[in-house]
Amino acid sequence: MDSAVIFDVDGVLLDLTPQEEDAFFIPFARRHGLTGLSRDWDSYRVRSDEHIVAEILERHGLPPEDRDGIFADYLALLSEGLGSGALQAMEIPGTRDLLASLPESRLGIATANLLSAAKLRLASRNLWQPVSGLAFGAEGSGHKRETVARAIEATGLPRERIVYIGDNLNDVEAGLANGVHFIGFSLDAARRERLGAAGASHLSGDHVTTRRLIGDLLG
Repeated sequence: MDSAVIFDVDGVLLDLTPQEEDAFFIPFARRHGLTGLSRDWDSYRVRSDEHIVAEILERHGLPPEDRDGIFADYLALLSEGLGSGALQAMEIPGTRDLLASLPESRLGIATANLLSAAKLRLASRNLWQPVSGLAFGAEGSGHKRETVARAIEATGLPRERIVYIGDNLNDVEAGLANGVHFIGFSLDAARRERLGAAGASHLSGDHVTTRRLIGDLLG
């Protein structure tokens, strides 16, 4: 396989649900009585689970080592909820067919979610296996461009043989900074306009279009 396609998870493969957001924030309430925390991911200094948790603890004068307990509770809530059906990961329409249509490329993910959380969520929809061989998450990364850079390095491929697909402005920056082909994806037309204004040359609003663009970019 002489090409790779790397996906952001939320907004591209899965649609983050309010219940999944709850699972992220409930541990702060249970452990420290913190409620009303911002769910605007862009309001945090670094849009990454690891850094968001660290920032919340810092803002409230709490020990940074409490991070491990917060993560453990979050993952337990996700695992229990997804296992029981109380939580349901929602896949973006066309995701399954898109992944199945790319046997000639290595597939992977670069997500700001904890990789262990992304694995739980994708696996609950039987979508983990196709991307598992090239999977990178928030652990040990800073900005999204760093996570994407780790995935790119792991491919061992020239950058012109790699496509990255994301739905946020930090994804546009990550794709451009790393010199790979970038596709800005969103079901929302206004969001696609913002991605285009930020520098995304290729835009998709459905995964049939995504597949066509990947073919165009990789030949």
